Amino acid sequence: MKINSNLIEAHIFRELNGRLEFLLLKRSPVQYYPNIWQMVSGKVKPEEKAYDSALREIKEETGLTPLNYWVVPNINSFYTADNDSITLVPVFAAIVKNDEKVLISNEHSEFGWFTPEEAKKKLAWAGQHRSVDIIVDYFQNNNVFWNFLEIKI
Repeated sequence: MKINSNLIEAHIFRELNGRLEFLLLKRSPVQYYPNIWQMVSGKVKPEEKAYDSALREIKEETGLTPLNYWVVPNINSFYTADNDSITLVPVFAAIVKNDEKVLISNEHSEFGWFTPEEAKKKLAWAGQHRSVDIIVDYFQNNNVFWNFLEIKI
């Protein structure tokens, strides 16, 4: 069995009237995992660090520029039977301006802003739900560790 770590996930959120909203993207019908809702995701290029890949993917998939950017203390993982491998996926979070315009790429057919509860109902995997919970807890509860997890951009 092989272990890979060549993917990232990046949760984009905004604060509106004291509540967080998460940006989710619906995958195009012609993509792998068609029509599922997800956060920004993508591959790490060989010359990139994972956190640079996440920033690049945020820009490519949404056109957004983060105000602040963090490592989420959660590593998602999944098993692929096709090649008998486990993939470990680092998770990042980015806050954006409330009024910044989203410009989705052709990888997605639509987007929406969702409360944490709504986002977790749309996201397919438990690790993604856990990431949403961690972001809400750390951001809204001013968890002191959040400062240690920030990546300066």
